[in-house]
Amino acid sequence: MTQGEKVNEFEENFSKYIGVEHAVAVNSGTNALYLSLLSLGIRKGDEVITTPFSFIASSNCVLYCDARPIFVDIDPRTFNLDTKKIEEKITKKTKAIIVVHLYGQPAEMDHLNEIAERHNLFLIEDACQAHGAEYKGKKVGSIGNIGCFSFYPTKNMTTGEGGMITTNNPEIAEKIRLLRNHGQPKKYIHSLLGFNFRMADISAAIGIEQLKKLDKFNEVRVYNAKFLTKKLSDIKGITPPFVSSNVKHVFHQYTIRFHSDKISRNKLIQKLDENGIKTAIYYPLPIYKQALYQKLGYNGHLPVSEKISSEVLSLPVHPSVNEEDLNFVTKSIRKILR
Repeated sequence: MTQGEKVNEFEENFSKYIGVEHAVAVNSGTNALYLSLLSLGIRKGDEVITTPFSFIASSNCVLYCDARPIFVDIDPRTFNLDTKKIEEKITKKTKAIIVVHLYGQPAEMDHLNEIAERHNLFLIEDACQAHGAEYKGKKVGSIGNIGCFSFYPTKNMTTGEGGMITTNNPEIAEKIRLLRNHGQPKKYIHSLLGFNFRMADISAAIGIEQLKKLDKFNEVRVYNAKFLTKKLSDIKGITPPFVSSNVKHVFHQYTIRFHSDKISRNKLIQKLDENGIKTAIYYPLPIYKQALYQKLGYNGHLPVSEKISSEVLSLPVHPSVNEEDLNFVTKSIRKILR
């Protein structure tokens, strides 16, 4: 029922799939990020550069460490961190960069690694939406110092709840193993302050089987995404997702930019919902505009993030939709816009 042989098997299989020496299973993607920062010694007074356009866990994990997230604006095409704007935000307090491979599209890792090396910073890959995605032939989660994955039910693969941390550094891996299990190198012997962030064997058993299916799941997502792009690319007011030439995008989300002068985004969502088509906005507010961050004194203005958040809309792309479904989605959009 608890952490045991199935967790060990899942970790071994996942590390081989990603192409790293070590994989450490935990109980969520959020805690994967948190333990990664703790293992690197991030603490009060430190700064960690990250994106404002993501699920809030990618910056909250910095707050958990009593450190400060520093937000950098995003690229208007990929929605990932704009690498040209990072260095102007680096200070003596900066200790790490958390890069999110948003929607399943890898960020510009070569440039990020160059920046991290030049300024002696840790580079953490938030790959919670990018299982199986590749940058120049390398799987995400194997390129920075640490990779973090989520196995929440909506992800490209799931364990129900759960997460995974990947690294080639044995010291980091060992510290994370201690942190996830009450700081115990041996039962009832505690060498540091740890947590109960273990994954259960039942979850790992699901993960073992899901991992076998991941590449097929991703193939269907990519096919569905190409189908949608072909059908939507000529519609005025819709910009389909941009895909970089040197990556394998695995389309955790298929996210368009909607900027029609005929109808509002909210009205389109309402009309699609009336047709039985569920959509979502990932994400309606940059993180620094959330009430939590406003209370913490964040009051900046990152124009690209704010514009993108007002335009994005995610359409169904998951492996359970077929061409008939996708045709219905695209025809419904055309009819509504007419």
